[in-house]
Amino acid sequence: MRMPREKFSSQAPPELLATMREIAQQEGRHFQAVLEDALREYIENRSREKPRAAVMAHFQASVERNRRLGELLAK
Repeated sequence: MRMPREKFSSQAPPELLATMREIAQQEGRHFQAVLEDALREYIENRSREKPRAAVMAHFQASVERNRRLGELLAK
């Protein structure tokens, strides 16, 4: 089932729009689909109150790997 759409008007730098159009063309998609993906990703990123789990896992692994160094620096 298709979701209803609402038209809107905005402005953006020409190079940004050109890049979005290139992405759409390379992926064989409509510009509006690529724009919708970008909007969803932006909203998702803004709504996060904490770092992503993958980022925190990498951070924790780094802390564990460098625990001895941290102890030496703390002295």
